[in-house]
Amino acid sequence: MDTTANIRSLSPFDRLLAGIERAMETVAGSPEARRVSPAHGIADAEMDDAERRHAAGLMRVNHTGEVCAQALYDGQAALARKDENRAHLQHAAAEETDHLAWCAERLNELDSHPSRLNALWYAGSYAIGALAALAGDAISLGFVVETEKQVEAHLADHMDRLPAQDERSRAVLHQMQNDEVQHAQNARERGGVKLPFPIPQVMHVSSMVMKTVAYRI
Repeated sequence: MDTTANIRSLSPFDRLLAGIERAMETVAGSPEARRVSPAHGIADAEMDDAERRHAAGLMRVNHTGEVCAQALYDGQAALARKDENRAHLQHAAAEETDHLAWCAERLNELDSHPSRLNALWYAGSYAIGALAALAGDAISLGFVVETEKQVEAHLADHMDRLPAQDERSRAVLHQMQNDEVQHAQNARERGGVKLPFPIPQVMHVSSMVMKTVAYRI
């Protein structure tokens, strides 16, 4: 479903139904990417069991991060005050769906699975996104800027920590990083403001908890 189309014609109830559908698809469905995976055409390298488990753990974290991104954008879009900002958030969410699909595909190739707590991650992130939207579009867009800034750093760290020969996973993360940089820039240009202390610090701590748990579960 193209969530960026005709959003001005949707009633609040329509948006609620669309949000429920998106939540179910994100957590339990099989999202389809609009773009070909960056790993396409790259041969899968030989890895021993420990390297494969480590790569799978990192990609599980990234998959969960995309579940959270979907939820954040959905929560922010649901309560955005301006239609044009809602459209911007929904467009960014569509690109995050590509990331979600690419990570799911890579997890399958690594004979692993998504986090079993994704429903919990989604619910918490949706609530955070909605709260950010309630503070106004400038704060909400600033939340996007700070989130993507932290995600960019996180992806760089994961690219360094992947097994050296796992170029398929690395290609996916590299494209995701490029997209996140663009999302942050777009949100900043639309009026996103710098978040006050201690919000960025709390966001960082929450992210560390998610990454630690999702790597294992």
